[in-house]
Amino acid sequence: MGGSMNLYEIARGDSPLVIDVPHAGTFVPAELAANLTPSGRGLPDTDWHVDKLYAFARETGATIVVASHSRYVVDLNRDPKGVSLYPGADVTELCPTRTFANEPIWVQGTEPATAVVAARRAQFFDPYHNALAAEIERAHRLHGHAILLDGHSILSRVPRFFAGRLPDLNLGTASGTSCSIALERDVAKLLASAPGFTHVVNGRFKGGYVTRHYGQPARGVHALQLEIAQASYMDETPPYRFDAARAAALGAVLRQLVDVLLGWQPEGNVSG
Repeated sequence: MGGSMNLYEIARGDSPLVIDVPHAGTFVPAELAANLTPSGRGLPDTDWHVDKLYAFARETGATIVVASHSRYVVDLNRDPKGVSLYPGADVTELCPTRTFANEPIWVQGTEPATAVVAARRAQFFDPYHNALAAEIERAHRLHGHAILLDGHSILSRVPRFFAGRLPDLNLGTASGTSCSIALERDVAKLLASAPGFTHVVNGRFKGGYVTRHYGQPARGVHALQLEIAQASYMDETPPYRFDAARAAALGAVLRQLVDVLLGWQPEGNVSG
């Protein structure tokens, strides 16, 4: 926390695949960090180590876009207009005010007001999405299609949002509207065959703003979200240790997933 930092890092590849990781960042500008509560200071809702899980994909030709700032600054996977992704359900805001454990993030009186939310959108949200959109368009221009994999993770148990334990691998395609049905089928088949892992397609997590906004299969942009239960690769309590042994099995599945995405071709696509 403190100081200044670039909003994102981009490793450019030459394939149709773009992988974005919007929630693994832990940077909070000093002026905001001063207002965090003890429960907020630990940044418990971070998608810990997800950037590390996908680091291998840099060598495959995929483009990787990783946000640096905490989701508590602004949530890059929420609709900037405040529209709920899951109407009727408890959801977090563009600028979150409570943790997933329903504890206050900001000291009383410093919660982001409307004007602050608008300012954070302009300073943090819009530049990230401009960069992500540019990478997707570059991939599309080169290949005639683009595939966006939106990478996330979450505690395996979050009573605020869902009952019981989350499946290990949660594929979201906005109920089949954000990508080709054939692509969804291929990925779902892979996840179903992953030994030792449970999976679901369009369960509690159907895809957030990123998946729904960029997924436009009719124009050749196919977006999928993969939400991973953190128990699959790390300790779910502070200091949130990466467990290399557990992560090895998951890493094998993610490598297969990236292979499927890189090898997939839309029907009738003749672009190189």
